Amino acid sequence: MPQRLGIIGLGVISAVYLETLAASDAVVITAVADLDPDRARSVASGLPAARALTVAELLASDDVDTVLNLTTPAAHAEIALGAINQGKQVYGEKPLAVTLAEGRGILAAATRAGVRVGSAPDTVLGTGIQTARAAIDDGLIGRPVAASAVMVTAGHELWHPNPDFYYREGGGPLFDMGPYYITALIHLLGPIRSVTGASCRPQDHRVIHTGPRAGESIPVFVDTHVTGVLEHEDGALSTITMSFDSAATLASPLEVHGTDGTLAVGDPNTFDGPTSLRRATDGGFQALDPLAGYVDGVRGIGLLDQIRAPHRTMARANGELALHVLDVMESLLRAASEGRRIDTTTTAERPAPVPLTPRAQWLGRTLWPIPS
Repeated sequence: MPQRLGIIGLGVISAVYLETLAASDAVVITAVADLDPDRARSVASGLPAARALTVAELLASDDVDTVLNLTTPAAHAEIALGAINQGKQVYGEKPLAVTLAEGRGILAAATRAGVRVGSAPDTVLGTGIQTARAAIDDGLIGRPVAASAVMVTAGHELWHPNPDFYYREGGGPLFDMGPYYITALIHLLGPIRSVTGASCRPQDHRVIHTGPRAGESIPVFVDTHVTGVLEHEDGALSTITMSFDSAATLASPLEVHGTDGTLAVGDPNTFDGPTSLRRATDGGFQALDPLAGYVDGVRGIGLLDQIRAPHRTMARANGELALHVLDVMESLLRAASEGRRIDTTTTAERPAPVPLTPRAQWLGRTLWPIPS
């Protein structure tokens, strides 16, 4: 039987999830909830099996097996725990929670209840990052030595009508965009044992540019430029820069350097960014054909992967990985604040690689790709 899915939070990001999940026969959306009841009713009207409920009604509903948590970061822990306490599986948008303590609480509750917890990003399961991983695992760059991850952009107040949460606890460029890059680095190079870093907050206020609140000034409570060095357990070193304080960058979003070559990897916030390889004897970078990953991936494949995985620890966008990413981010901000190296207190296994899987197959109900 397909999993019966309830969705909480019907903001901007929900549209792509709805499109993906409505097309899959692995799930049926039975309930939706939002702080705006009219929005919930509107979404439910376009789904043949869905009812518009309150959050409390959805969490307690007997016809919901899994809760998809698309609320703002500050509410992630509350909703996840509410679902777990009702014996339901949970999959949420990133980050897992806004503090490591909250994240630990979610996983502890899930263990006691015997339910699965998963978290975005699932972009790393697409052909972009998975092709880069296959190249590394196949020895195309020799021994991995280092990586760099760079995201520099103007603030989200330029396009989002209600950007306040991006500048509160659980927001900022590191917590908003960092999960894509850090999760990708863990897939490529393994877990991270220590971090050092620095951060700053050049602007105390931001001005909303679009929507009914255009012209309104909002306060900034978090650092908006963060840079750091991540030491992986196998000795590789990654540098990371996450910023909401400039217009753009020409730097590659992600590069991985090995003793025999370098990979230029596409944007970890996309599923199928191009991956190119250059070795010491090459005249330039050569694009790699897709070697692995969910073809034409879109948001929601992490949830489908979780539902179909034979065991909770086999799900690729699992809670343990999300907790480790949260640990890395919190440790990096603490290292920046205290001016010292911080050891992480969690770890995570590199998830199983994703074999090259056509869209028609990953949308299906029973397939769970396992490396050959």
